[in-house]
Amino acid sequence: MIVWINGAFGAGKTTAAFELHRRLPGSFVYNPEDVGFFLRKNMPEACHTADFQDMPLWRSFNYQVLKELHESYDGTVIVPMTLVEPAYFEEIVGRLREDGVPVVHVILWAGRETILKRLRKRSLGRLGSEAFAVEAIGRCMEFFERPDVGVRIVTDGASVDQVVERIAGACGLRLPPERRGRVLRRLDRLKTVVCHIRI
Repeated sequence: MIVWINGAFGAGKTTAAFELHRRLPGSFVYNPEDVGFFLRKNMPEACHTADFQDMPLWRSFNYQVLKELHESYDGTVIVPMTLVEPAYFEEIVGRLREDGVPVVHVILWAGRETILKRLRKRSLGRLGSEAFAVEAIGRCMEFFERPDVGVRIVTDGASVDQVVERIAGACGLRLPPERRGRVLRRLDRLKTVVCHIRI
């Protein structure tokens, strides 16, 4: 199974994905964003786009990798990625489903003020550095409001543990009891944040 965790930038996708991974034995986190960084690094600037999702190769590559993971890996594949362009969503998620790959599309939903608060925290108060994410809030919410686009999980006021439990429930996944103490859980989440800081 592929669990695609969607949401606006700053909705908590990465934190939720890695917490789910820690709780779910045999799971694997696949980040499509890494493909974008790879393409930008290994292709001339003339081939770059402002948003690497606009590159057909980005969409094609991620579809192929996810299909291969489904065919060769027995565990649950967790994909934290904002994907709100309907045509691009169909090129990856829609195409995977057409191929018989079970993809559960989960949307982490939060109000605009909650998202802005999280973006401020993520950028250490420098919201100007998150201009792309702030600008995208409207189009993200517009896509997520479409009927039957996915399983919506409201995260306003919810703890990370609650969000992870709700994701698992929406996907029919049974999580073993949480054995980490509160301090270790905080350290693990801090590690996730530090490892995903964009420089």
